[in-house]
Amino acid sequence: MSRKEKMSRQTEVLFRAILELQTIEECQDFFEDLCTMKELSDMAQRVETANMLLDGKTYEQIVKEVEISTATISRINRCIQYGNGGYRTILGRVSAEEKSSDVLE
Repeated sequence: MSRKEKMSRQTEVLFRAILELQTIEECQDFFEDLCTMKELSDMAQRVETANMLLDGKTYEQIVKEVEISTATISRINRCIQYGNGGYRTILGRVSAEEKSSDVLE
């Protein structure tokens, strides 16, 4: 059974809704309605941690800077190493966008 076949209809609707967001403000409004502030903070920490791992930072450096548990860092690292490539894809795009916007300023 493929990953898509495993996805529930509800999850597919959620992902389609996210793909319809067009601005940072729309994302903020949607995610603040959808998630608690703690959930948003946790997700932001995970993305920041993934970015730091991809930049070669150590667990010790990440714990100090992000204040996240080593167990969570380990889980994120496993996703980076053996997962579906989501962190690499998105963080690569965000990095490319930031670099191109720096050139335009």
